[in-house]
Amino acid sequence: MNAHFRKRTKLRASGLGLATLTALLGACAPSFAPKTDPTSPIAPRVQALVDVNRHYPSWENFPAAPADLPEATQIASSVRMLESQGGALGGEVSRIDWTLKDAETLAAETRAQVEAVPVSPDSARTQVEIDAFAQSLRDRAKAPPPVDRRPVE
Repeated sequence: MNAHFRKRTKLRASGLGLATLTALLGACAPSFAPKTDPTSPIAPRVQALVDVNRHYPSWENFPAAPADLPEATQIASSVRMLESQGGALGGEVSRIDWTLKDAETLAAETRAQVEAVPVSPDSARTQVEIDAFAQSLRDRAKAPPPVDRRPVE
């Protein structure tokens, strides 16, 4: 969707649009600070659970950072080594002659490889055989002549 939010929702930066948006967001504000109904039979249990977990999570609950991290200099040297290897590889690739010198030899080798693979009998059918088979299926699919429903005299 390439349209802006304002365009899709028809909100304009007018006083009415901003007032409506403020009223809508203001209506949601009390739901972010809910209170437990004191007359509810489960209110003491809910309040106890809230009080116990009020400060969860704390930093003690998060795992510690790994101690065996490599030094920044080791990472930098590894990056420099990979970049130099990439540059060397790019140089080798740029020196390759990417033109096809003998197309007939390549075509003959490709034909030999294709012919070496056995072919399915279904794939070896000619177009005439396929058409004849399709016509035989059509002939078999014809409905029989209608039954004479006139009473016999």
